[in-house]
Amino acid sequence: MSVLVSAGRRVLPRGWADFGLQLAIWFGFLAAYQVARGIADRNPPRAFDNGLHVIGIERHANALIELTLQRLVDGSEVLGTLASWTYWNSEFTVLGLALLWVYLRRNEAFVRFRNTILLANVIGLIGYVLLPTAPPRMFPDLGFSDTLSGFGELNHGSGLIEFAANPYAAMPSLHAADALIVGVVLFTVCRSWWAKTIWLLWPAWVWFSVMATGNHFWLDVVAGVVVAVIAGIFVYRNPFHRLRRARATTA
Repeated sequence: MSVLVSAGRRVLPRGWADFGLQLAIWFGFLAAYQVARGIADRNPPRAFDNGLHVIGIERHANALIELTLQRLVDGSEVLGTLASWTYWNSEFTVLGLALLWVYLRRNEAFVRFRNTILLANVIGLIGYVLLPTAPPRMFPDLGFSDTLSGFGELNHGSGLIEFAANPYAAMPSLHAADALIVGVVLFTVCRSWWAKTIWLLWPAWVWFSVMATGNHFWLDVVAGVVVAVIAGIFVYRNPFHRLRRARATTA
């Protein structure tokens, strides 16, 4: 026991108790997220109508680029595999590892990083309830395909994914939102130029991947970016805190 306590003091910046609290917050949020996301998928007709509406907007703007991106990955096994891997792993695996690294190595930046992710995902869940939207892959008659269907045993047809995921959660893209938050935070806290370069490019790569795999429209990505910006402004430049300070100063 003393060995664990001693190891915790050396490795964990705030000790085992705080580390356990952060794990409880994160996994508790993941559980609540999956429950809420599952509840939000109970209106397929409305989700398909909204998906067609998004397609109509993009067509009207002559900017239905997702089909072009899909053809690009369909023509390259390597690109298709990388894009599929990114879609499956960017949201929780990479995000979880990024949170862990910041907690251990740049702890002073952790709380606001965590809070921005949590707030962005809460906003996204509200969007899923108010605006359920079918993703491009659900419109094969329009030329879209589910590139993840051949990506090993983990795909949209597997029991685990069908149980845990909301298939009509395209708008906004939380893949896009979380990738932007991760990219900005890690670009800021990393010190080496190569790490900064990777994280600077990370959001754009995730945005490409979620569209090229048929899981999001570019309008979903734009909405996700807006969600990330709103969450970031609220957490890092809390307008309510600034307003309270201004009132206290003038009182």
